[in-house]
Amino acid sequence: MSPLDLLPPDVGGAAFAVMLMVSFTGSFITIAFGIGGGGLVLAVLASLLPPAALIPVHGAVQFGSNVTRAGLLLGQVSWRTVPGFAVGAVVGAALGGVVVVDLPPGLVQAGVGAFLIWTIVARPPAWLTRWPWLAGGVSTFLTMFFGATGLFVAGFTRSLGLPRHGYVATHATLMTLQHGLKIAMFGLLGFAFGTWAALALALIAAGFAGTLCGRLVLNRITDTAFRRVLDVILVLISLRLIWAGLVAG
Repeated sequence: MSPLDLLPPDVGGAAFAVMLMVSFTGSFITIAFGIGGGGLVLAVLASLLPPAALIPVHGAVQFGSNVTRAGLLLGQVSWRTVPGFAVGAVVGAALGGVVVVDLPPGLVQAGVGAFLIWTIVARPPAWLTRWPWLAGGVSTFLTMFFGATGLFVAGFTRSLGLPRHGYVATHATLMTLQHGLKIAMFGLLGFAFGTWAALALALIAAGFAGTLCGRLVLNRITDTAFRRVLDVILVLISLRLIWAGLVAG
């Protein structure tokens, strides 16, 4: 039996190879520079997977990637933020799973992009550090519909003023919580994860290889350079979100 025989019938060999490369690249970017990999993976998977499988499969892959990232940097996690974020995330996942919403995607994209630029060029709003439950609730609610909300969580994590290893470790831990809850909710809603398990595990393995390589960059870069690169990436992604939101709107 070929390993390709374990893949879902909707996924061919060429598409599988592309997804492996993108998962590696996405994890490399995320650990090395703090953000950007999850959105890249989502964008590529959106063109290769059936729409009904996109968000849950992306969530499973990102869960695995963030678990490994957090595990490698476990001692750097800012644990004081985790309980409040987790409480908000549970509420956000529950609401996202049971409430029928009609949020205009363009409006959400533009709003998140504008908010992130504001947190970069101005002083981060106080609630980002004082109310982690709100960041957890809003971001987890939105991820049930739009998939990649790591940018929103990045704004919260950035506001904590952590060194680069602490930022990456804490962001990965919070995203692990968020994606874990999303997987649980989609499972309760009846999504057949077993059909996609082999693909998800392969992409997680490729992402782990990217994480190991990206950590070499993280260890060599300074905190100042890391923050500058992170801010540039956040601004570029935010501008793209605003543009996409305006076009869609």
